[in-house]
Amino acid sequence: MIVLTIALAVFVGISLGLLGGGGSILTVPLLAYVAGMDAKPAIATSLLVVGVTSAVGAITHARAGRVRWKVAAVFGAAAMAGAYAGGRLARFVPGTLLLIAFAGIMIAAAVAMLRGRKDVADESAGPLPVAKIVLQGAAVGLISGLVGAGGGFLLVPALALLGGLPMPVAVGTSLVVISMQSFAGFAGHLASEQIDWKLAAMVTAAAVVGSVIGGRLTSYVQPATLRKAFGWFVLVMASVVLGEEIDPRVGIALAALTAAAAGMSFACAHWGHCPL
Repeated sequence: MIVLTIALAVFVGISLGLLGGGGSILTVPLLAYVAGMDAKPAIATSLLVVGVTSAVGAITHARAGRVRWKVAAVFGAAAMAGAYAGGRLARFVPGTLLLIAFAGIMIAAAVAMLRGRKDVADESAGPLPVAKIVLQGAAVGLISGLVGAGGGFLLVPALALLGGLPMPVAVGTSLVVISMQSFAGFAGHLASEQIDWKLAAMVTAAAVVGSVIGGRLTSYVQPATLRKAFGWFVLVMASVVLGEEIDPRVGIALAALTAAAAGMSFACAHWGHCPL
């Protein structure tokens, strides 16, 4: 199972490298259901994996000038405070409830991927709405610290809208913020959770290798198509989590709804006058 966990961690890293985010949403289910970790150690370890992988990915974007450091500093500082608080609060929340909340985050992330992203003009030279950035950064960080999700699907739209960043710059800046808040959330969890450092190191290394591979593959794939396919896959994974934590019938129902929605989407994409 450790070999399978490491192999799948490479896939998570590839997804992160290709999409600039999103792949990390699979880290918690991977650690909980494949590696066999309890919920809270899985969430804590995922924050370490996501933090290191995002930091490595951010280096490439920074070299290309796709990081706004002023925005990252303001948003990141607020997100770190929220993530650390979330990590400390997680000890008071049952592990099952955390995983159910994580499944909700997965569904929201999948919907955001399926809807796609709209680019905006670069308005980063103007004054920053500091209050809004701080509030949203703290909120995203709190969610990340609690459930172990990197929050990229929340960060990228927030940076594009609040920070006035074009999409490539929003992605690069989000990776910096994700790494900052993930390390802060991990620090919050360390106060109450025991970490399997050997497994964490192996999974992190595999995800980093995958992110490098994914970054090199970006010129060979169509990001919009890949993002939508990944969105459907995340919905399926959310049904697995809910089936494990609530009741198998809940998971089956969500999986059936996902399959029906995917079928409708495929039909409408290939039918000029789709009534669905």
